[in-house]
Amino acid sequence: MEALLDGDIFAFRVACTTENDNEAIAVYRVNEMIENTLAEVEASEYKLFLTSPDNFRKQVYPEYKANRTATKPKHLQFLRDYLVESWQGTVATGMEADDYLGINQNESSIICSIDKDLLQVPGKHYNFVKKEFYEVDEETGFRNFYTQLLTGDTSDNIKGIAGIGPVKAKKALAECFTEQEMFSTVREMYQNDEWMIMNGQCLWILRSLDDSFKHHFERLANGE
Repeated sequence: MEALLDGDIFAFRVACTTENDNEAIAVYRVNEMIENTLAEVEASEYKLFLTSPDNFRKQVYPEYKANRTATKPKHLQFLRDYLVESWQGTVATGMEADDYLGINQNESSIICSIDKDLLQVPGKHYNFVKKEFYEVDEETGFRNFYTQLLTGDTSDNIKGIAGIGPVKAKKALAECFTEQEMFSTVREMYQNDEWMIMNGQCLWILRSLDDSFKHHFERLANGE
């Protein structure tokens, strides 16, 4: 089993808990967290990814994650650099670690993260904080994505449709079982293709380097 590690989460969680410690303690903690995760999923190999400072989503929507504090934990950049140097981490060129996790996910891999956004990606998942395993099928992955497209994502400053929360989104998609059905329902509720495409591009996790939600929108809008 190949473990796909969300380096952003490992670095950030350790940086937040070692503010009053030195770099050696931060290194010890991040090594421990990663080693434990690899053991728990019985990984024979791994890949670790980190988000690029140059994220295409900020070009699509300049207010993407603009609600987040500019102050970063003291050891965050040090730990990011350490993961690249000592754990062969890859910085996702022009995109997020989530995208590289989605691109690399396959039948022989498991995504190791606590980010709920990744549950739109089919395959095996492991939440290394809750110590929980998940198996996401294609329909569930689409349902998770289109639910988020309706509700938005406050943590990323993405506004969904006003008045639509998880309960109403679930009800709206209850009779939808294919991506085409989910797409058509959500598009009708948006009543604004440009806005839907913008939000979709921010929320959709890529499955290949040439993937984009805009391509999905065009294909599904044409009934393909």
